[in-house]
Amino acid sequence: MAESISEGVLSTFNRQVGDYVEQDEEIASIETDKIDVALNATHSGTITKLLVSEGDIVTVGQAVIEIGLEKRDTTSQSPPQSQAERTSEPPQEATQKQQTPTRETRPSQEPMKETASTPTPTSIATPLPVPHSQGPVSTFQGSCSETKVKMSRMRLRTAERLKESQNTTAFLTTFNEVDMSKVIEFRSQNKEGVLQKHGVKLGFMGPVARASALALREIPAINASIENDDTIVFRDYIDLSVAVATPRGLVTPVLRNMESRSIVEIEQGIAELGKMARDGRLTMDDLIGGTFTISNSGIWGSLFGTPIINIPQTAVLGIYGIQQRPVVIDEQVEIRPMMYTALTYDHRLVDGREAVTFLTLVKKYLEDPASMLIA
Repeated sequence: MAESISEGVLSTFNRQVGDYVEQDEEIASIETDKIDVALNATHSGTITKLLVSEGDIVTVGQAVIEIGLEKRDTTSQSPPQSQAERTSEPPQEATQKQQTPTRETRPSQEPMKETASTPTPTSIATPLPVPHSQGPVSTFQGSCSETKVKMSRMRLRTAERLKESQNTTAFLTTFNEVDMSKVIEFRSQNKEGVLQKHGVKLGFMGPVARASALALREIPAINASIENDDTIVFRDYIDLSVAVATPRGLVTPVLRNMESRSIVEIEQGIAELGKMARDGRLTMDDLIGGTFTISNSGIWGSLFGTPIINIPQTAVLGIYGIQQRPVVIDEQVEIRPMMYTALTYDHRLVDGREAVTFLTLVKKYLEDPASMLIA
């Protein structure tokens, strides 16, 4: 597991006692604070004992299952005879002793720390599926009944992080609005060509992310962070955290080196991260190390909001729904597609002038998309 995770909930067993499993076959799923981790068989054999139950909390290093290492008898359908003796010998030795069962504890999706002399079995953990989605839930039945559902580990961890962010940072939010006419025109002219050539839909996140990257180059404090309460860490790269809603809650996978990507490459990266999040294929490496976050609440119909900082980052940009509104252009009232933007930032590090300048730069680039091609 990642160093920050020490335990999880064993949510499901995919196989039961008596089942024969192949090496690397997924046998259980463990729910952690951030992602589901698959527990895969490190040997082929027959499951002889489940050492924990579904819903139990398991810790790193804890044994959760026993597998008898007898070879499968292809001439008979009866399960191989075995006596499950617990052992912690190295996997290589256990494989040679085909009659000796071993505890199966190694997950497949997390890097393991091993020594050259004595590899040690390790166990892992991940999210327990709850009866209800972590999204909007309606339990109203027209009666006085109540339904209580235990919070998932991801929701509990999210709550802790949000409260920690609120208690740690000096929150301040500043706003602006953007005329999206030229971005919409740019998208209409290029979406078919981009789809055919690159296989990705051209949306609004690509232009917004590209505009943000260019603005962050000019206002590097917004891409920085505070370390040890008295040190500012400035970065010459931008790892973009993208807020993605999944049935189990909100996750923020990271698009690496966003500053060097084109609009189309950003769209490709975001689309792939979104698909991985919804399919439950994100790894811990996909979720750590972001330096700046963009949250697009407009896709759910939100018109306005104040996003919360994803610590230890310094700022988060919120973008919202595009709405036809009357605006004054050259002393004439015109109807334009307008979008509110909101930057929540840590006032300990970023001054109001820098925050407003950042939003003004994002507005400038979005209202003149061609300028992003020469910046």
